[in-house]
Amino acid sequence: MVRWVPMESNPDVWNKFMKEMGVSGAWKFADVFGLIPELLMWVPQPVAAVILLYPISENTEKLGKEMLEETKVVSDNVFFMRQTVGNACGTVGILHSLLNNSDVISIGETLTKFQSDCSTVDPTARAALLENSDVIASKHAAAASSGQTAAPSADEKINLHFVAFVRVDGYMYELDGRKPNAVSWGPCQSDELLSKAARTCQAYMACDPQEMRFTVVALSKTD
Repeated sequence: MVRWVPMESNPDVWNKFMKEMGVSGAWKFADVFGLIPELLMWVPQPVAAVILLYPISENTEKLGKEMLEETKVVSDNVFFMRQTVGNACGTVGILHSLLNNSDVISIGETLTKFQSDCSTVDPTARAALLENSDVIASKHAAAASSGQTAAPSADEKINLHFVAFVRVDGYMYELDGRKPNAVSWGPCQSDELLSKAARTCQAYMACDPQEMRFTVVALSKTD
């Protein structure tokens, strides 16, 4: 398996990656410091995506499997890709966030071409396109090395995982490249993505209430 150096959950790192990829600076990732309504009010709006970092455990795997089994229909307009590159879940989460919002976010020439190349192939083939993209791999490596903490080696076993939540055609979807398809978390109005994603993140956190390694970031329009 091809393995990349893990990217830390750091909005500054992610925003640098997006800038290097040519994504419009009008949209940026920011930390979500709390999931109660009073704290969610501080997150800039509109929100295009929410990304959760969580530790993989028996309990979170059980929740993910239950929601996957409940998902009966996924909109054809959802951009979803599998993940075959080890430690690339941060970048996959960013790509899921951007490519499901390319109608409102200027994603730049590189990602526009990547999206076009993906348009005629299935999620597994999309993963192969990412695996063979020297441009995205190099930008990922540069961003991963710019974090506040020393980046672990590509071969180090990491049990933390990123998933993205986006709204497409009136539903909120969880996008996790380890799963065979997008997971539906139910109807979602245009202004409900942050609040509904927050409740879903709380469901994951409730799986392991003693665990402290959960983080949440939101992709918001800031200009």
